[in-house]
Formats: sequence, structure tokens, C-alpha cells
Amino acid sequence: MLKRIETDDVELGMFIHRLEGNWFRHPFWKARFLLEDETLLQRLRHSAVPGVIIDTARSAAPAGARPSGSTRGAPAESPILRRGARRAAAGRGASPDAAEREAELRSLAPRTMAREFGLANRVAERSRRAINRTFLEARLGKAVAPSAVEPVVDDVFASIQRNAHAFNGLMRCKRDTEFVYRHALSVCALMISLGRAMKLEPREIRMAGMAGLLLDVGVGHLPQQGELSADFRDIDPELFRVHVKLGHDLLYTGGMPEAVTTACLQHHERLDGSGYPLGLAGEVIGRYGRMAAICDTYDWLVDDSGGHPALDPAAAIEHLARPGSGFDPELVMRFTEAVGIHPIGAVVELESGRLAMVVAQDDSDPTRPRVRTFWSRNEQRALPPSDIALAQCFGEDRIVGRADLASMMPGDFAPLRERLFAGSCAGG
Repeated sequence: MLKRIETDDVELGMFIHRLEGNWFRHPFWKARFLLEDETLLQRLRHSAVPGVIIDTARSAAPAGARPSGSTRGAPAESPILRRGARRAAAGRGASPDAAEREAELRSLAPRTMAREFGLANRVAERSRRAINRTFLEARLGKAVAPSAVEPVVDDVFASIQRNAHAFNGLMRCKRDTEFVYRHALSVCALMISLGRAMKLEPREIRMAGMAGLLLDVGVGHLPQQGELSADFRDIDPELFRVHVKLGHDLLYTGGMPEAVTTACLQHHERLDGSGYPLGLAGEVIGRYGRMAAICDTYDWLVDDSGGHPALDPAAAIEHLARPGSGFDPELVMRFTEAVGIHPIGAVVELESGRLAMVVAQDDSDPTRPRVRTFWSRNEQRALPPSDIALAQCFGEDRIVGRADLASMMPGDFAPLRERLFAGSCAGG
């Protein structure tokens, strides 16, 4: 049963169903969660949230069970409470399995790459519908309200919180013809990852993710464009520049926070003043604008959909970091920490003469990720895929450089990249 209580009356063990007030003002990523942490409880009580809706059927401690102000810890949710939650969900028209699947997507508990891969896929698929709907409505002249995309940002953050690299890896390796959708979701995830590496506050990371999702919403307002899935790179460059101002105005009309609208306006500005639309330089460009410039450019550089040439992820990092690139060097360093020195999807040459694709990071040693071999340079033939954790192979093999695929093996690598990543995450 749902019940409204004042924020001051919230206790540990209550299941928060909804936080009242503006989404950008509350200190939590999720609007629905079991409150088990004393620090979070105090943050909630001192926040601007006027009241909360709790679900008594899913709470480990019903409202009124303890005196207001109690700070005793609450027990973990029991099997009986979980069954009660499933029955409550079923009573609202949702099947028990659907309720459990939804709870999985809301969880922030750490997961391995293989376990998170399936959840990341689910997040990507359901985000597709929300993003396509948002961009279509924007194209029809409807203002974009924060509430339209908040669930997407929440889902992406939760996935990255469970595993820092699975979602970004999926978006890097996923073949998808809907460039607009994939680019928006990729930049959203990259902005969240960069925000985490910068140790921003949750509210700031939330706005960074929303900015990344909506940077190119103005493209739909450009004249004489084809389907929404058209590749931005097929648009006339001079015409394309107009999308920045169009997107900014559209988001401003919808009541987006200033940080989001400003990032949209500034994501093509560069520190040396060579960007557009205003030719801003240096610190005049806001933090979110400098973050967006890096994340947006990186995704464009590594994307090979639509038959366009792409850089290897490691080469894209080098491009961003080179002197005179126009990108904030400190933020590029943080970005490199977020995606890895050898990002997922990068193809490397091993000392053994094999080519391998990076499929996972090793947080204890970023220079030695987990790779999946697929080609013998010495024998010039394909190899059965095999995973190697370079940080744990006791020096039997190591990365000696970035692989030049064009000269070493024929054909389009993109389909193979997707199979290698999916096979590694599936353990096959």
C-alpha cells in the first residue's frame, strides 16, 4: 500500500516509492529504493524534498513501527517481504517476473561484466523507445521536459554503477542502424562515466548524463532532413552547425536546467576559440560544455556505422589528448581513466603475434585489460576466440601496440567486434 509521509518521518527500512518535488533537487539517483543507509537517511532529511511516498508492502519497517528520529539499522529485505512485493506488483497488474526484472534494473549492487551485459542490453532496448519518442516530439515542435528523459538517465547510471564498463562497452560494440539513438545513448553514458571519474556530486552527474542525451536534439529541426535514423555526418556541415542553437532554444523552452541547456549550446566550442557557434575560448566554456565536447567527439570518432571510417578507440583517445586539440587536457585525463587506456573495442597486437580486442578493463591495472584473441598475424588466419586476462597471465603475453586492421586482415570488422564482445560476456 502506498502512503505519503513527511520527510522528517522517514525511517531506515522504508521502501521509497516516490520523492516529491523537482527531480534535480533530491540527492538520490533512484526515486524507488529500500532505504538502508543512515547517511542517505540524513541526506534525505536535510534535502529540499517536502515529502515521500512509501510502499508499506515492500518496507522492512512499516511507517510508525519505530519512533520518529530513530537511527537504528533496518534488517535486510526478507524473502517474506520480497514475496509480498511480488504480490503487490501483481495486484497492480504487473507479473511477479516483471516486478523482479524491474527491481534488477533499479539495483545498484556491483555485478561482473558478464552478469551486467544482459541488463545493459535491456536498458539500451527500453531507452531506445524513450529517446526516439523524445526526438520525434522535438522534431514536431514539442518542448522537451526533464521528466521525459529522467528514467533513461537513471537506468544508464544504475548500469554504470553496477559495472563501470559494461554499458559503454555494449554501446561501443553494438551494431545499430539508428545512429541518432545510439549516439545519444552513448554520449549520455560517457558523460556519466566522466562525471564519476571527476567525482562530481550525484546531482551534477545526473545533469551531465541528461546533457549528453540531449546534445543533438536540435538536429530534428534542421530543414530538409530525411528519417530520424539518418547519420548526422551526411548532413551539410554548414547546415549542421545550426542544430546547436536550435537544440538550446528547444531545451530552454522545456524548462531544462541551465547546466543542460548551456552544455547543448557549448558542446562544439573549443578551448582555442576555433569552435562554434560563439567561438568561445578557455574557461569561458562551462564545465559541462568542456565535458560534452570530449564525449561527443570521442563517440563520433569511434563510430563506424553507415559505412563511415572510424578510429580505433585508443587512437581516438590519442586524438583528444594531442597538443592543440582544443579539448581540456585535465578532463581528457579523467576521460581516459573512465574508459581505459585501452578502451573496450580497441584492437591490439600481442607479443605472441596475435590480434585481440579489448573486452573488459582490469581496474587494478588499466594497462593490462582482458582481451579476446581472434587473428594470427604470423599465420594470416582467423583463430578460435580465446580470452586472456593480461593482468593475470604471468607475463605469458602482453600488448605491444595498436593493431593496424586495414593492413593485417581483410573485411569489415564491425560485425566481428559485436560477436567478440557478446561472446566474451556470455562466456563463449
